[in-house]
Amino acid sequence: MLKHSDPNQPKFLTTKEVADLLRVKERKVYDLAAADEIPHRRITGKLLFPSDEIEAWLEGTPLPAQDTLPDVLVGSHDPLLDWAIHASGCGLAVLCNGSGDGLARFQEATAALAGLHLPEDDGWNVDTVQKTGVQNAVLLAFATRKRGLLISDDAAGEIGSVADLKGKRVALRQPGAGAALLFSRLLDDAGLTETDLVCAQGPAHSENDAAVAVAAGEADAALGIEAMAKPFKLTFLPLADERFDLLVNRRAYFTEPLQTLFAFARSSAFKDKAAALGGYDLSDHGTVRWLSA
Repeated sequence: MLKHSDPNQPKFLTTKEVADLLRVKERKVYDLAAADEIPHRRITGKLLFPSDEIEAWLEGTPLPAQDTLPDVLVGSHDPLLDWAIHASGCGLAVLCNGSGDGLARFQEATAALAGLHLPEDDGWNVDTVQKTGVQNAVLLAFATRKRGLLISDDAAGEIGSVADLKGKRVALRQPGAGAALLFSRLLDDAGLTETDLVCAQGPAHSENDAAVAVAAGEADAALGIEAMAKPFKLTFLPLADERFDLLVNRRAYFTEPLQTLFAFARSSAFKDKAAALGGYDLSDHGTVRWLSA
């Protein structure tokens, strides 16, 4: 039997370790996991088994409901989504620290949904999510956003392309953020690297932070979305149309907080807010972009 008093006992067991424990072939363990008959997690595409839950499962001890996830949104920040959460009164908590962080937290089953805008060679989000092997999830379209450079008044006449950022002060996003991944691609296309820029001190952790850095005079430019240009009176140079999607746990989809939010997102108030912010295309809003097996 597993010994949890042993500090050397791993938190997660491998498929082979579980097979040895059950005295079955590894194929049987995969079958049990596929049928949701044994506690398991998929972390970065790898099948792992929480040792404490395996012990409880073997002893017949009831486990906490696996379909109950925290009412938390993780991933990338979006001002329209942030406004809708508060305006709808849905009760979701928000912990936005970039798409990469959000995808990892979603895989760890610590959130009900994640906002993503991860650039790919031929699109956004779908291939990246699919490669994780995440289960019981659906990727829903939220909006297509105009992404480009937010430029200060002082630098507006000097920056007309990414190449013009050479030697300029630029507010960067945190590693793993969708904007950071896209900006790296844009710099490469322009024949630049971050060493060609004067990087503002500390990364901007949200769309709002990036706009604030430029508006406050801490940077000449930052990669941001059009919706942040008007509130901060910044010049906007469009560069890409990006897909911002919501990765949602399929069980959590039917909970009251998410249903409240999704119902509000079908309202005229939501559409009016998107139009007022600018830079949003809601024509595909709510459509299924990908569905796990």
